Amino acid sequence: MASASLCRPSINFLLNSFIHQCYDSRRLPPLLPLSKPIYITSGSSLKLTHQRKRPLIQKPSSFRSITFRSAFTSSSMESPPEGYRRNVGICLINSSKKIFAASRLDIPEAWQMPQGGIDDGEDPKDAVIRELREETGVSSAQIIAEAPLWLTYDFPPAVREKLKVQWGTDWKGQAQKWFLLRFTGEDKEVNLLGDGTEKAEFGEWAWISPEKIIELAVDFKKPVYKEVLDAFAPHLH
Repeated sequence: MASASLCRPSINFLLNSFIHQCYDSRRLPPLLPLSKPIYITSGSSLKLTHQRKRPLIQKPSSFRSITFRSAFTSSSMESPPEGYRRNVGICLINSSKKIFAASRLDIPEAWQMPQGGIDDGEDPKDAVIRELREETGVSSAQIIAEAPLWLTYDFPPAVREKLKVQWGTDWKGQAQKWFLLRFTGEDKEVNLLGDGTEKAEFGEWAWISPEKIIELAVDFKKPVYKEVLDAFAPHLH
């Protein structure tokens, strides 16, 4: 198994190392249910190759809420605006309708749902499957719903300047497209080293309630999480 420390650092790891602030969000309209669920099955274009079965730490030793200063603004849009990095968010639920959340290695008190950037020319649905595999090692999942709008937030000046140096691109902020997925495998499939293509981002993971994920998230993500979970509420109760 390749050591995670030898893998190239992910953009998301760098981003979350700099962002320690929060923002607000507008309400989303109802979610966009898929006409047919997308199953990750043999022969599917969305099939993932599970490469690592050894899970990292599975259960948290303790939960703590974390608070950061607010300096973000956000909005909901039908398409991602120019100048914003496109990103997907992943709300993965199990058979008990609990949500997958993990603590960050760089900010252990911060718990979040998986997310990641969309490559040039990549469909957001393909990005969801790829990011889920890269961050959690999970390949047994089914896309069941999509949030209707892109959630867009700006970087504060200091963060924007640092990320400009790291990325070589002056992004104003991020535009996120959120998807709801159902986990169809077993917990032993989760591996926080991911598939070895990106540097590990998480230290612990757990299945938690929608209310708990909002409580444990950093403040700058709470408004978006509330809107996303409201949109996915028909599948969470």
